Formats: sequence, structure tokens, C-alpha cells
Amino acid sequence: MSPAPSSGRDPRRADQRPRGEEPRRGRQRPSRPREATVQPARRVAFDVIHAVSTSDAYANLLLPHRLAEARLSPADAGLATELTYGTLRRRGYYDRVIAHAANRPVTEIDDAILDVLRLGAHQLLSMRVAGHAAVNESVELARSAGSRSAAGFTNGVLRTISRTEPAEWERILLGDTTNEIDRLAISTAHPSWVVRAIRQSLDLQDRGDELEAALAADNVAPQVNLIALPGLAERPQDAEHNRFSPYGFRSSGGDPVQLVGTGGGRLRVQDEGSQLAALALTRARPVAAGERWLDLCAGPGGKAALLAAEALAGGALLDANELVPARAKLVERALVGVPLDVQVSTADGTELANAHAGTYDRILLDAPCTGLGALRRRPEARWRKTPKDVADLTKLQSSLLDAAITALAPGGIVAYVTCSPHVGETALIVESALRKHPEMERLDTTAVLDEVTSEPLDAAAPGGAVQLWPHRQGTDAMYIALLQRPSTSDDATSGR
Repeated sequence: MSPAPSSGRDPRRADQRPRGEEPRRGRQRPSRPREATVQPARRVAFDVIHAVSTSDAYANLLLPHRLAEARLSPADAGLATELTYGTLRRRGYYDRVIAHAANRPVTEIDDAILDVLRLGAHQLLSMRVAGHAAVNESVELARSAGSRSAAGFTNGVLRTISRTEPAEWERILLGDTTNEIDRLAISTAHPSWVVRAIRQSLDLQDRGDELEAALAADNVAPQVNLIALPGLAERPQDAEHNRFSPYGFRSSGGDPVQLVGTGGGRLRVQDEGSQLAALALTRARPVAAGERWLDLCAGPGGKAALLAAEALAGGALLDANELVPARAKLVERALVGVPLDVQVSTADGTELANAHAGTYDRILLDAPCTGLGALRRRPEARWRKTPKDVADLTKLQSSLLDAAITALAPGGIVAYVTCSPHVGETALIVESALRKHPEMERLDTTAVLDEVTSEPLDAAAPGGAVQLWPHRQGTDAMYIALLQRPSTSDDATSGR
């Protein structure tokens, strides 16, 4: 394989001229020359990808704003969406290809030019885009983001990539692997540590043979799923009902955002797994009027809205807490469609729960986590998170669950939920809590949800918990475990 053509210039230096060229007198090169020739969809995609790479932006939040600002046609908006998510999803794979083609580590390439190359590689290797169009547009992006030398470097690298078929590139990269984990990491565009984590979780469910299917499902864009809040809205007559949630549906056509906008806050976009997590808590037993409920980590508010609708129907009271003020505003906005007075606080979750010992009959703890269960919709998370993040988060998760248990009234139930299948964030957190609080009882979460769902989930995890998967249930990989504090009489019997 031949390396990218090189003139000895460093593409990381945006101000560097080609070798031997003197500055031109009397003519000033504009800082972003010929930017107008870049197709708007590619410009939007590059801007979002670069913001994700350099500013820790979230593509699922930033892209809709960029699309609205650019006023793209539906076709161009669809192209920009595929360019953005596709590039972010397989970023690690493209980095390996770029390193081969450029004959240098990607860490030696300027951030902006590397993002241009990633975007170009996605078009060449994973989309039906004419090679000349992908290369030429990428060169223009490089010129606007860097310099003439950066544009030449981009041209050389992408032309080198284009001379080798996608299947051959995969064969080349896989030739460097020494084990099955690394093979799957490359072929499915996941970091190796994520592959190991998903395998461990599947093994606990005796589903280790589904590893490749689980990884592949992370690379398939999810369908837009919605909910009609129970008792407050009905699913549209032409909607496709969800497999499991009795209130979930998929729109049969049209813009789901417009449908939500006309629903008065009672029709909402919400993953089916998220719906089931909230329903597991509200349907664990019949609701008694006057019960007090708490959504301890409520942002951005989807589960809080469903809890509020269920509380309204059963005569219960609901408090919601979210540490981050901006996310607390999202919770308030999510609750506007439910005529229930919900107090939204912005306290530290552990402090709030510890300050209300023995208060709540039901607590939802949707704990902060790595988000490895939602890689379909947040593709950059797989490259952004590290094993250290898991270690840091598990300390927080344990402290929050410990505090939530303290806040339970006698007979109270806590639903521990994460959007991650990582065993360190799921089963091990619950096991640790049960060692600290031996009086707590596991509830059979699978049995609870089987009474709720339209068909059996087939998602049983050790200890009576539920572990959902995109490749099996079509949901995010939500983990749900119900724990109950004994009633006062049971506590007395046990000597507490």
C-alpha cells in the first residue's frame, strides 16, 4: 500500500505555504477561501462532527439546530444526518484507515483536517457517493478549514483510500488483529473495552453467542418511538403499536416532531425501553392514593412525564430532582402536559435523598451512566467514554442507590435503572447495595413487566432484573432492577 503523496509539508500547519512558493504581494488570501462551493449538507455535517471532536458537543442535540439554521431541503437534511452519524459511529475504524493511507498516526494530523478526512472516508467506504465528489468536496472543506497544503494532503490521503475497495480495507485492518475481541472491535467499530463489556453482560444472560448481533445493532439508526401518556392521550389510529409498551407507538408517516408539537405535551418521543423502566416502578403493585414518589435524577424528563401521568391516575404525589439547572428546565418542560403539581428541585441527589429518610413510597433512580446502551442514537459516546469513566460513575451510582434506599418509606420500592449494559454499572451496583442493606428484597422485575407488556420480554437478567437489548427487543440497552424495603411489621420480625 502506498502512503499519501507528500511534499514534505506539515498538514497540521494551517499557515504553511507549499515548498518554494513565495508570498504573493498585493493579493491577500481570504481566511476561508471558496467556502461557498462546499455543499451545505457536508458543511453542516463537518461543523457538527468538528464540534463533537473538539468541544465535547452532543450530535443528537447540536445537529437539529444546525439543520434548522441551514434551512436544508428534506433530502439534504437526510444527507447531512447520515454523514454526521455515520462518520461519528465508525470514527475509530476510519482513523485506522486514515493512519494507513497517510502513513502516520492520526494524532499527528490537525483536528480539523482529521475530521475532514473522517467525513471523506465515510463517503468513500460506507456510502454510495461518487469518489470524485467525496474527494473534491473534502478538499474544499480542508482548504476552508486549513490551508493549501492541508488541502493537498487531504486530496492525497483520500485518493489513496479510494484506490482500495472497502472490503479490502477491512481485510487489511483485520490482518493486524490477534484475537476475537480485536476483530469484532474493528469490524463493528467499537473500542475493545466496550466489546468486552457487552460480552460480559450477554454471558450473564447465557446469550454470549449474540455478541456480534448486539454490536451490529449499535450501528443501525433507531426508529423514532413515541408515547401517548396514559390517561391523557391516545395513540393515533394509524400508528404502529410497540411490541411491548402498552402506550408506545411509531408514527406511520409524517414528521414526528410536528405530531409531538400538536400533542400538548402528552404525545412525546421516548424510547420503548425508557417507558418500560418507568412502568416497572409504577406497576410493581397497585398505587394507593397519597403515595409519595421521587424521580431522583429526572433530566431530561421523559420518565418524569410518564411517572406524573401514572401518579395522577393513582392519586399519588411526585417530586422530581435534577442537579443540572438546564436539565431541570427540560424536566419542567416535559411535565407541562400533565395536570399534576410536581416540585422540580436542583439539589445534589444524595443529599436530597438522605435528607428525606423514610419518606418516599416509590423512587426512580435513573442513574448517570456511560450511556453504552444508547450507542445507536449517541454514536460518539463509544469513542468518548473510557474504562476510567466507568470507575468514576460506579462510585456515584452506588452512593445514589444507597441514598435512595435510605429515603424509602417502609414497604417502599426503588427502581434502579441505567442506560448501560456494563456489569459494573448494573448487577454489581445492585449487589453492593444489597450487602449494605441486607434488609432489602429483590422483586422479580421480569414478572412485573410481563404483566405490563403486550408480549413477554424474554429479557431476564440475574437476580430478577431485566436487561433489554437493541438486537433483541429493539430498545436501548436498559437495565432495570426493583428493590423493596420490608414493611414495618417485617422489619420488626427481622429484629430491625
